This record gives sequence, structure tokens and C-alpha cells, in this order.
Amino acid sequence: MKKIGSLLLVSLFAGTITLGAYKLFFENTKYAIVTQNESVPTFNTSYTPASTKSASVYGIDFTTAAENTINAVVHVKNVTLGRQAPGGWDFFYGSDNKSQRSQIGTGSGVIISADGYIVTNNHVIAKADRLQVTLNNNKTYDAELIGADPNSDIAVIKIEAEKKLPYLAFGDSDNTKIGEWVLAVGNPFNLTSTVTAGIISAKARSLSRINQSFIQTDAAVNPGNSGGALVNTSGDLVGINTAITSQTGSYVGYSFAVPSNIAKKVVDDLLEYGNVQRGLLGINALINTSSKEAIEKGIDEIEGVYISGIEEDSGADDANLKEGDIIKKLDNIIIRKYPDLTGYLATKRPKDKIEVTIDRNGKQMLVSVILKKLQTVKLPIMDFTVKNLSEKDMKKFDTKKGVKITAVPENFRDYDLKGKVLLSVDGHDISNIEEARTLFSKISRYGRTVITMIDEDGERERLIFQ
Repeated sequence: MKKIGSLLLVSLFAGTITLGAYKLFFENTKYAIVTQNESVPTFNTSYTPASTKSASVYGIDFTTAAENTINAVVHVKNVTLGRQAPGGWDFFYGSDNKSQRSQIGTGSGVIISADGYIVTNNHVIAKADRLQVTLNNNKTYDAELIGADPNSDIAVIKIEAEKKLPYLAFGDSDNTKIGEWVLAVGNPFNLTSTVTAGIISAKARSLSRINQSFIQTDAAVNPGNSGGALVNTSGDLVGINTAITSQTGSYVGYSFAVPSNIAKKVVDDLLEYGNVQRGLLGINALINTSSKEAIEKGIDEIEGVYISGIEEDSGADDANLKEGDIIKKLDNIIIRKYPDLTGYLATKRPKDKIEVTIDRNGKQMLVSVILKKLQTVKLPIMDFTVKNLSEKDMKKFDTKKGVKITAVPENFRDYDLKGKVLLSVDGHDISNIEEARTLFSKISRYGRTVITMIDEDGERERLIFQ
């Protein structure tokens, strides 16, 4: 019995030593210091020092860019005078029709020179009877409209200040990258310059039927931000904030800016020529790569711009580009989709030379193209592409009036319109592409339209569209 008791004690003592040795030398114990109070428990789980850069995100400092930008961004007020509706007594005593009521629109602008030139959006200043600019120091000046371009939604105005003004230099928007941090600076809700931060979400974005290429960001942009600055962390102006996509009119996650390279070129043209000089390549592109035509041609999954036609007497025609070529690059800019192409061409003028990299039957070629002036235009409503008549065309068709149809949309392909000369629409003669564009813009989508054409044999033809 004593032997059994002794063995039991020895076993118990040996087990205790073994367990203690295991705990001491082999088990990897993790400790969390827990302090409790009556409200919220606190867990100290890391001893890594907190960053001292309280004004930065992941080491990116916005403060310098913000400080350099806010004083160069202004508040723009658009005052439009509208006729006030006549009151009851006017019906008895008549009205001098001088009663006017002011309508006020607001937006933002960016000072781009020390002597007071300001870039903003065309829609901010459109139809203004009076323009006022308020600086970030609350000084207000009357502004003069220098020029505007509705197509790019860019306008230039000017103020006369007593001293030199802070301004922003244009950066190179082609060098911006998706994921890069940017700041949007503007005057939303009639406040002084307000800064929001985000990243570039996408480049070369197009919006519905607007033939424009935009930078897309997730920096918060609200009513009043239009015309404001989009800057990178170095404070370079890389875009002019223009639009948001929202069903409510307020910011919901996406905003769009005109790239600085496009804005700078438009500003330079307005200051030098009074209008925008557009250098055209002279191609028709198959934009909808998911269309029936694209699927039939086997190009619904291409990367690049498929040339579906070449405009006569254009730079592309002179350089011998062909239908079926796929544009892969313009100079050093990779072209993945149509807005890439239009965005880069929007920075060019007539007579500029560009290097076009194309894929022709699986082989890459480099072709030099000299851009030309606008000789063609896409007509509103019906989307015909027409060109001014050359001397050769006038002799061939025996007419000095009209415009030649060079391309038609897919829904008009069965009418055999391409190559004919469009003489009139709804009884109004057409002399050039500008007249054609004006007349077609007046066509009702729901009424009847009559067009008159002539072919190479001198045969006239009238078509009625309803």
C-alpha cells in the first residue's frame, strides 16, 4: 500500500515538472493587454508608432497643392435678364415691356494668367448679359467674355484687377494615370474655394452623344463646381471639372473633367484665332463594336479603332489609309477605343503632322498623316456625313451647289445615298456644310422630311422620310 502511494506521488510530481517545462519552453503564448472601464473596452494590440503626417493619406500630402490652388479658383456669376410676364393692369393700360427680372447662374473658373484670363465652362457663361467674378479673398469684378466653344464646353473670360493675380499652369493630362490622386477645387453651393480629393477612375470617357473625351474621377463634385480646377498632388492643372452623372443633380460617385491638354488648346485657339481650329484625320470609325455589323466583320473584340471609311480629300485619304485598317496608336498615345482617338485629335490643329500606327491584315505599319481643316460634318438628326464639293465634284455632278454624302448610318444603308450630292432639304437649297448643318438641325424627329439629291448621271431623286 505504501509502495502504491509512493508511486502515485512520484508520477504526480513528474507530470507537474513535464507540464511546466512544456509551458515554459515550447508553448508560444500571445498576450493582449486588456483594460476595462465601465463603458468601452480598450485593446492594445500593436506597438507600431502612428504616422506623424496627419495631413496626408498613405504618405500623399495634399496641403501644398491645395494652398497653391484655392486662390487661383474663382466664383463665376452669370446674370441673365429675362422679360417679366405682364401683370393684370398691363392688359388695361398697356406695358412698356421694360420690366426685367434677373436670373442668376453660378459656377467656378480657374485663373490661368497673372493679368486676369480665366478658363471656365461654356455652360457656366452661356447666354449671360453680365458676368461677375469673385476671388477667394471676396473681391468682385465684372468680367468680359473673350470666347467660347460649346463643343468642348470651354470658355475664356477676363477681369481687370489692380495687381497681378495668382494663377495655375496647365499640366500634361496625357501623363495622368488611372489611380492617381487628384484634387477638385471649386465653389459648390456658393461657398469660397472648396477642396475635395479622389483618384482618377478612368480616362477617355465619353458621355452619351457628346463627342468629347473626359477624365473621370471620384472626387466629390457638386453644383457650382463646373469650371473649377482638377489638379494633381503637385498642383498642376490637369482638367477643368465639367459634369457629374446623377439622377438627383448632386454628387453620387462619378464626375468628369475636360483634360487640360484639350482645354489649353481650345484656350490658345480662342485667344489667337477667335474660334477653335480642329485638325481632322478624315476617317469614319465603327464606334459600336457590339453592333451587328461589327460582329459580322469579326471586330467586336478588337482593341483600337476600326476604320469603316475614308473621307475624300482628307489627310487619311492622302496618306493612303484604308477601310479595314485598325488604328493602334497616334504618335505615342495608345488608342484602345474611339474616345482615345478623338481626345488626342482635339489637341491638334490643321497642318499638324501625326504618326499613325495601324494594323493592316495582321501587320503593323507606321503612316504619317497631315491633318486638314474641317471639310466634312455629321448632320444632326439623320447623322449623314457630308463634305463640301471640290472642283472635281462640281464638274462631275454638273452643279455648283450642294454637299456630297460621304457616309450614312447603318439604318440608311439600303437607300443608296452614299456618293450622291444633297441639293436641298424641305425645299431649302444647300450651298455648303454649314448651311446643311443649320437646316438639318431644324428637322423635326416626328415630322416629314423631304431631301433632294443628284447622282453622277445627273438624275435627280427625292426621298421622303417620316
